[in-house]
Amino acid sequence: MKKNRIAKIFLYIFLFMPFWSSLSLADGGIDFNKFHIVDLTHVFDATTIAWPTEKSGFELKPSFKGVTKSGFFYFSNTFCSPEHSGTHLDAPMHFAQGRWTSSDIPVERFVGPAVVVDISRQTANNADYRLSREDLNDWEKAHGKVPRDAIFLLRTGWSQKWPERKAYLGDDTPGDATKLHFPSYGSEAVSFLIQERGVRMIGVDTASIDYGQSQDFIVHRLVGAANVPALENLTDLEKLPATGATIVALPMKIGLGSGAPTRVIAFYP
Repeated sequence: MKKNRIAKIFLYIFLFMPFWSSLSLADGGIDFNKFHIVDLTHVFDATTIAWPTEKSGFELKPSFKGVTKSGFFYFSNTFCSPEHSGTHLDAPMHFAQGRWTSSDIPVERFVGPAVVVDISRQTANNADYRLSREDLNDWEKAHGKVPRDAIFLLRTGWSQKWPERKAYLGDDTPGDATKLHFPSYGSEAVSFLIQERGVRMIGVDTASIDYGQSQDFIVHRLVGAANVPALENLTDLEKLPATGATIVALPMKIGLGSGAPTRVIAFYP
């Protein structure tokens, strides 16, 4: 047992030392001028895509914009949004009773090393494609084992279709989620990532971690039961390396929320 613990420590050092050794300290902090910083978040506005069964979308209403009676400029808005629209987080309790809500999730879950798997070649001619175990095997042969506590991001190339609703979702019938077509995760691959690789969070650049034609939402149920949060509607994943980036994904801390709009960034040397 002792040998196994020592081996795990050396594996961790091997995987993460290249990243941490590249950190440049300035005045006791990280010098982010030496990093690429990528915003993986779609803008929230009137064009923001929400799940088809949502009864409303993102709304921004001006409260005041102009010069006050005291002579200074002031600007303020009120906004309203479904939890599950635009770039957002799915809390585990979204599909798993008794699991974490948005405000329950430990903050350390929102920061971690990124693993980016690109299946855009497979999805180019198959809008219903799902990440398979074979895809994971091929990736690990090329890049090494998915490290424990990674934030696993799936790039399908679908973010290029945003914000054209019909192209992005595969259908634009209001209130109907049965005719959607877009790629995402397969249940076998997700079970492997949870059980064998211990990922701390997953994400995708489509509208759901389940593919469009899913009616049982098995991937949501699997990650929810395992208390693994998920990120949906990401963008610009093509700007990230397969490994070596760090993700910071900070959702609104909505008390008892099933999800929340989220600002997601990545940085790498």
